[in-house]
Amino acid sequence: MLSLPVLLISMVLFLVLFFGIGFLLNMLLRMSWIMAIIYPLVCVFIIDEVRFIQYFQEPGASFQALGNKITSLAVADLLILSSGLVGAILSGIVIKMLRNRGYQMF
Repeated sequence: MLSLPVLLISMVLFLVLFFGIGFLLNMLLRMSWIMAIIYPLVCVFIIDEVRFIQYFQEPGASFQALGNKITSLAVADLLILSSGLVGAILSGIVIKMLRNRGYQMF
């Protein structure tokens, strides 16, 4: 069980981390929502213990194991992962706003 300060620090850390990664990817690749699209895959790699190739070799068992793992996550884990998604979405919003106001990155 996580204490409240650890939970809050983890949420802020994931938000800032994925905002920063998303902002840089959006700047370099010029695709505003790239991190919001990639983030669920990152979450799967964080959550799941199944090797990536097994999703193609044994899709039924792999996706069932992923579903079981997602449903068994604690509330704190869901809050931390969702704050990362918020950071990824915020990076897309900020890039869109900057581009609409005339800023050109790369």
